[in-house]
Amino acid sequence: MVIYSEKDSLKQALSIRKSAGKSASKQSQIGFVPTMGALHFGHLSLVRKALEENDIVVISIFVNPTQFNNATDLEKYPRTIEKDLSLLEDIHKDLIVYTPPINDIYEKEVVSKNYIFGALEKEMEGKHRSGHFDGVGTVLSKFFDIVKPDKAYFGEKDFQQLQIVRKLVALENLPIEIVGCPIIREKNGLAMSSRNKRLTEQQFEEATIIFKTLTEVREKFATHSLEELNNLVSERLLQNPFIELEYFEIADEETLKTAVQKTSDTTYRAFIAAFVGDVRLIDNMALN
Repeated sequence: MVIYSEKDSLKQALSIRKSAGKSASKQSQIGFVPTMGALHFGHLSLVRKALEENDIVVISIFVNPTQFNNATDLEKYPRTIEKDLSLLEDIHKDLIVYTPPINDIYEKEVVSKNYIFGALEKEMEGKHRSGHFDGVGTVLSKFFDIVKPDKAYFGEKDFQQLQIVRKLVALENLPIEIVGCPIIREKNGLAMSSRNKRLTEQQFEEATIIFKTLTEVREKFATHSLEELNNLVSERLLQNPFIELEYFEIADEETLKTAVQKTSDTTYRAFIAAFVGDVRLIDNMALN
């Protein structure tokens, strides 16, 4: 495993690796897995998928300041670089890891570019985290320019982000295939997240109500109205003193528009964000 902290060194190394592959029947293909560290099995599943489909795999570990609209959340975000590198080393010896300092990515000014992602950015996370997707788009645009991947891998836990990334690639006309990968869950059903590390043991167990509620919504989706399902979620989470619901939405999976009525030709997904103590968790589940 090779670790780079400077983009110029990484770009040079990738250029050499890709050139070496040109002598074979096809040019070496690069897979990219962007992360903010505090790696868990969800991240590792993305890395394994990338290894299956590419000749070269790059993983970035970088806590991006411009996608946090809450300074405290940025400060408390878990950073476990030594453990992260150990986990990656155990998966494959030939991985490339990019762990840049802030000035290697943003150089002189740590600011986001303003993007127009259309309706995608105005729903759910966009309503509650001002500027978040501009920060995501900005850092990924920079990473894509450095790594120049053929494929990039994202988990479906951040489903809205996945759709935003697909929009980013279209807007910037980038020759990158965005690969969405299934949510990996804890044994109690909680979606794996770096933020789970901040939960107490009791909070971790109580947070499983998020998964159980989504599962109940999926089971009742065909037989209950949207109003009944929304009321069900409110009731379930209000009963738990450890959980504070921020939002619950049933939306069109493609447009992310909140559903106002069910139609047979639409694929729906349920989205939820909730606080467990001061830890904000998100999750989602396909419904039909």
